[in-house]
Amino acid sequence: MVFPSYRKKAEIQAKYHDVQKHFQQHNKVKVISAHQSKVHSVAWSCDGRRLASGSFDKTVNIFSLEKDRLTREITYRGHGGSVDQLTWHPSNPDMIATASGDKTVRLWDPKLQKQVTTITTKGENINICWSPDGHTIAVGNKEDLVSFIDIRTTKIRAEEQFKVEINELSFNDDNSLFFLTTGNGSINILSYPQLEHLNTLKAHTAACICIKFDPKGNYFATGSADALVSLWDVSELVCVRTFSRLEWPVRTLSFSHDGALLASGSEDLVIDIAMVETGEKVAEVPCESPTFTVAWHPNKHLLAFACDDKDDRDRELGNVKLFGLLND
Repeated sequence: MVFPSYRKKAEIQAKYHDVQKHFQQHNKVKVISAHQSKVHSVAWSCDGRRLASGSFDKTVNIFSLEKDRLTREITYRGHGGSVDQLTWHPSNPDMIATASGDKTVRLWDPKLQKQVTTITTKGENINICWSPDGHTIAVGNKEDLVSFIDIRTTKIRAEEQFKVEINELSFNDDNSLFFLTTGNGSINILSYPQLEHLNTLKAHTAACICIKFDPKGNYFATGSADALVSLWDVSELVCVRTFSRLEWPVRTLSFSHDGALLASGSEDLVIDIAMVETGEKVAEVPCESPTFTVAWHPNKHLLAFACDDKDDRDRELGNVKLFGLLND
């Protein structure tokens, strides 16, 4: 008889070998010229049919994905400042929100190819996330003020000012908790929608930069200026594993659709792809410059990312890249 723990280990090991073999055959990177300046954020729609990119050039591009080929559908203009982060509606593939330094959040409809509404905020916005139920957008600005926008009324219904640097925001999977990574290395946890402080997790020895929840609801991961990625058990709120292969501040994280893989981007010239359950490296993506943003496709092992690429004259290139395509 095989005990469950041994069976699980065998399953994890088999998964590791399957994924490793997949990326030996699918490690091609495709480069798409998307913007006239650096790309700050990329994200997939919930159905995986579209990829969005936001840039320092104040524009948002929407690409459609057909058989591993990205085709530009539309370029949105209207923001008066850098588009620092964007987020798709969790269940509506025709709704995307963008946060900008122009003190607005804008909603766009790729199906109708137009802007839906503009919400004016109190500061220069740098981070944004959508609640899993689709009813609320949280947006943070450079003054560490977080605003909660009711999508049904497109009005700000609550604001929370923090005395510590806030770097990234996330709801948990059932909308009951709100997580914030901070400049002192901790993770603040608030109740939602009450916004009462519940817990502070001492996560890192340097600024905690990014946070992502896995789609299976088991873990969340944080990346830090201490070059570590920490994996946390959602129910116990304890750190179960750290990933330490990178040597520079970890700026961006993404879990694969099956919750098996974690991609970590930093100022290192590689993107690390690890098995979540063991921490083992299954692949790495070579980069020519620091990575700003990574995003796994919602139903396949295809990774979109963007780096601080420049040409021979040191001009920003504004490329979007895809990793995981079948080798030639």
